[in-house]
Amino acid sequence: MSTLYITGAGVSAESGIPTFRGQDGFWTIGSVNYTPQEMATRAMYVRDPIQFLSWYYHRFATYRHHGPNAVHEWLADKNLITQNIDGLDGKAGNKDYIAIHGRLDQMTLFHEQGDDVEVIAAPWDDVDEDNLEYSLMDIFRIDSAPELYASYKPYVLLFDEFYTELYRISEAQQRMVQAERIVFMGTSFSVNITQMALEAARSNNTPVEIVDPEPVTVPLDNVVYHRMTASEYIGKN
Repeated sequence: MSTLYITGAGVSAESGIPTFRGQDGFWTIGSVNYTPQEMATRAMYVRDPIQFLSWYYHRFATYRHHGPNAVHEWLADKNLITQNIDGLDGKAGNKDYIAIHGRLDQMTLFHEQGDDVEVIAAPWDDVDEDNLEYSLMDIFRIDSAPELYASYKPYVLLFDEFYTELYRISEAQQRMVQAERIVFMGTSFSVNITQMALEAARSNNTPVEIVDPEPVTVPLDNVVYHRMTASEYIGKN
């Protein structure tokens, strides 16, 4: 595992999935009453599961049938941690990538963070869009509010949650420490996992490469910036 690749939403843009912080991104479009940062929280899921699940369905689950692009195919045999929940790396054939923020196609029992629970398939295709709210509440086994170890929750790490072994955090950190090179592709460096990786690179003096048309400048000396898209990068490598 000489090179570790860490990918963000920019990698899936060519598959027709909006990036998070672009003009049409998930985090720039909220519900009628709440910002995305307020919606994508455990607190909102508990307080207003109908609104949370409806937002989640429209913002994420409607993209569930999109396919991988050339970048995902290129990464299929690579040592990979992705921030994306779209599952496209798995569709491309990567058998051991870490989906550090969860997976759109999966769900878990609603549980206390840190507890060991099974990850199972999310039955999005069973959703009745003509009766969306009722259907979502039925699928996730919610009456008025989600109940611990009775209801289900999308397998996604929310803003007010923390990394646990459910998301393979220890293995991810081990990969960062062991990497001889870390390549970031299509990420805004706005989440904790990228900061963890940068800290590991700083501690171990690991060479870093950043692939993005408008790359974020990071406070490290040993950095190479590739001002290009991920697809342009793989064409040169």
